[in-house]
Amino acid sequence: MLTLYRKGYHTPEEIETELVKPSLLDDIEKTRKALDIAYAGFDYATDPDIIDAYIYQINSLLSRYKHLHEHSSSGLSIGQTVL
Repeated sequence: MLTLYRKGYHTPEEIETELVKPSLLDDIEKTRKALDIAYAGFDYATDPDIIDAYIYQINSLLSRYKHLHEHSSSGLSIGQTVL
């Protein structure tokens, strides 16, 4: 849980651990879980509009997953600048 305000002083280590960005592997795992949920919803959808919505969501998540996987295989992390 992220605590932004509390009484007392924060050490630099506390600030770094509380405000650290999720790692690339965490993003890949969250995207994979979202894909599993979207596929499950698609399997049970009966309304054509809902089916279309799941198709767009799955395509979007697949694009995100592919992008994250390319970054992980190249050794870059999200937010890292290539010089």
